[in-house]
Amino acid sequence: MSSEYPYTLRVRYGDTDQMGVAYYANYLYWFEVGRTEFCRAHGKSYADWEGEGIFLPVVESHCRYKHPARYEDEITIFTKIAEVKISSVIFECRIERASDGKPLASGWTRHAFVDRNGRLLRGDNPLRRWIEALAG
Repeated sequence: MSSEYPYTLRVRYGDTDQMGVAYYANYLYWFEVGRTEFCRAHGKSYADWEGEGIFLPVVESHCRYKHPARYEDEITIFTKIAEVKISSVIFECRIERASDGKPLASGWTRHAFVDRNGRLLRGDNPLRRWIEALAG
């Protein structure tokens, strides 16, 4: 749907195990970094939406691991909007090693649109309209 937004970061020592390989759960954290930077680059941060009373909790996720990221690797997280539904959005991510483009992981997260009290927002809301406009 939308075009991919790239964001590059370096794998820190604390992201890795004793063998210098990135811990598997960090990939989901990096998906979050990608989503956050995708939204910020398009003019609205998560904090902006939360200030307006709209939240995007993760309700489902998937990650396919292909090759390990290692300490000191620069990795690029490519994020895009894959699907917008009446009460949810899916962000798709892929992670590559920046030096050679080697694919490290790919996956997605599904987020519900909810209000401050955690109630599902079905239908029209400003965040959904904004995401739909980005998705094209």
